[in-house]
Amino acid sequence: MADVASVWLANNPSAMTLEGTNTWVLRAPGATGRVVVDPGPDDEEHLRRVGEEGPVELVLLTHGHHDHSAGLARFADLVGAPSAAIDPRWSSGEPLVDGAVLDVAGLRLEVLHTPGHTDDSACFLVHGGAGPVVLTGDTVLGRGTTVLTGSLRDYLTTLRGLARVPAGTRLLPGHGAELPDAAATARDYLAHRERRLDQVRAARARLGATATPVEVVAAVYPDLDPALSFAAEQSVRAQLAYLDEEG
Repeated sequence: MADVASVWLANNPSAMTLEGTNTWVLRAPGATGRVVVDPGPDDEEHLRRVGEEGPVELVLLTHGHHDHSAGLARFADLVGAPSAAIDPRWSSGEPLVDGAVLDVAGLRLEVLHTPGHTDDSACFLVHGGAGPVVLTGDTVLGRGTTVLTGSLRDYLTTLRGLARVPAGTRLLPGHGAELPDAAATARDYLAHRERRLDQVRAARARLGATATPVEVVAAVYPDLDPALSFAAEQSVRAQLAYLDEEG
């Protein structure tokens, strides 16, 4: 059976977006309509290139960060398609909810509300074609780890859920290359988060309970690229909050 997914790379590379934002185009074998996930930045050339692939039945958003969402309104207007996301601000109709099943463009997509990177993050588990795939946005990346702007407790729950997706599910991220085993990648992310949490816990024990996120970042990430300092501070802030919750 044919693959259901193709990808267009937006021209917005950076330390945070890696090579750029992946805009995924989903299409069932033999179907004419398509589903587009994460139109990306407001880049007219990129949006038109994606739209020229063929008729679009639905535009989905994994979360509201501008490198995924800024082009949404323009793209939906270009292709004349409705949009849907967890956050109602990005939905032309009813917002998405966890567990919803979308039958569109000959595909069956299951909505997974996956908070952690952001509170409104969603993944989409797609059945059909050459085998199941899961589109993860920034919840799990194709390389490295993601920044946390939401709750670490929520994120750990999210990763445990992704670790239970069907065997053989490929992972299609919002940045970086696709990965062959979504469940194994989620387990790797969980192990990484546990190691990092131990490092933050140890740093706080050395520095004292009033240590700031900036001080903990300096202790835990001694060789950090300055371009990533804000992201590291966000993740450490989430980890410190988790430790406070745990007492």
